[in-house]
Amino acid sequence: MRIARLACFALLFMAAPAAPAGAETAATRGTVTAFVDVNVLPMDAERVLPHRTVLVRDGRIDAVGEALAVPPGAHVVDGGGRAWLTPGLSDMHTHANSAEEMKVYLANGVTSVLHMGEASNAFMGQVRPAIHEGRRPGPHVYAAFVVDGSPRYGHFAVTNADEARWIVRLAKRNGYEFIKVYNDLSPEAFAALIEEGRAQGLPVVGHGVTRVGLRRQLDAGQLMVAHLEEFLYAFFVDPGQDPGDAAPDVQRIPAAIELLGRDRAFVTADLATYAAIARQWGKPEVVAGFLRQPEVRYLAPERRLEWAGSGYAGRRGSLDARLDFLRRFAKALADAGVPLLAGTDAPTIPGVASGFSLHEDLRALEQAGLGRYRALATATRTPGEFIHRAMPDAERFGTITPGQRADLLLLDANPLDDLDALRKPLGVMANGHWYTRKDLQGLLDEIAKRYESASPAH
Repeated sequence: MRIARLACFALLFMAAPAAPAGAETAATRGTVTAFVDVNVLPMDAERVLPHRTVLVRDGRIDAVGEALAVPPGAHVVDGGGRAWLTPGLSDMHTHANSAEEMKVYLANGVTSVLHMGEASNAFMGQVRPAIHEGRRPGPHVYAAFVVDGSPRYGHFAVTNADEARWIVRLAKRNGYEFIKVYNDLSPEAFAALIEEGRAQGLPVVGHGVTRVGLRRQLDAGQLMVAHLEEFLYAFFVDPGQDPGDAAPDVQRIPAAIELLGRDRAFVTADLATYAAIARQWGKPEVVAGFLRQPEVRYLAPERRLEWAGSGYAGRRGSLDARLDFLRRFAKALADAGVPLLAGTDAPTIPGVASGFSLHEDLRALEQAGLGRYRALATATRTPGEFIHRAMPDAERFGTITPGQRADLLLLDANPLDDLDALRKPLGVMANGHWYTRKDLQGLLDEIAKRYESASPAH
């Protein structure tokens, strides 16, 4: 009966199959863009390449050099020796689910995202393909299908190994690249997800699973832990301990580092997200303040209602001690070489807006002690390494290197001097298209106008 239900579900679940990894689009085929006299931050190391020319052909970086000839007919972007070219940014944990939210990401310099669950059929079947084909503006979208042991939060629930194998195959058929595990899975279902995911080329990422434990999850092959705070619930803190209790024992940090290093796992370092939760914990006035922030103009009306109705403001106690611990933990992981990914959980958490919050996460990582280069790497080079580990045949991205996808930001200052330089790019290249600052602002203005007209006051 349950397998029959899965088969019926497959008919509803169907989305248009994703374009092959690295597929060239009609919009980019045959085009050449030359970035001339720019200072390049390649992000393959902490270095700057001054006064370079970067040639982009068919949406990929073709060459980087000091005295490259610009092909006739190329579109030239002249940096005048004063502009800085960096890889585009990545948010490796988002729940943004519309064409408008993807535009907001792009306007913030984000050229790749990992959608971590609850994607609508319309998003997977229409919006994502249109972005990848260059018909809509937005970042490249990777997607994870969420599997849980219970149907809470609208997740698809599996109760045994056979169902787990079926759902991996369905996710593969419908263009998903990852399986995201949630807390309530049985050990048998989790093991089947890992096994079938490996067979289908869909790595497992996500939360700590209570009945399995992070140690066993990572040893089994889970590629990424989706939140720093998962270690609070599944590694450092005893089950059932109240979230407002004192911070975990820092003496156990080396054991977590040893585990992550042994299994070569990635961790999404969403410090700014946990900081936003801590700020509003038990404080309704903070949520009200979030709803007055300028970036709320680009937040859909239904998202604003979600923020206003969030339960964090009704909690008791304080998360400040745990936030301090997570800052220390992030620094220790970075110092030990554990690969950290920038991610935000936007826009489901009040105060965490799509695109804008990624800059807050980078700032939070810098202030935790990573410094600007290592913080920037969590949103550029390391996401590229993560996707390559997960999908070896996919297009490479994350550094300014010949052969990589041309996800690029042009800036008016060096972000290694101040990460705020990333917030308002002079231009963005994504999916083979070049968007000027005026183009990007136009996207934001269009969204703000649409949401204003849709508000109850109108």
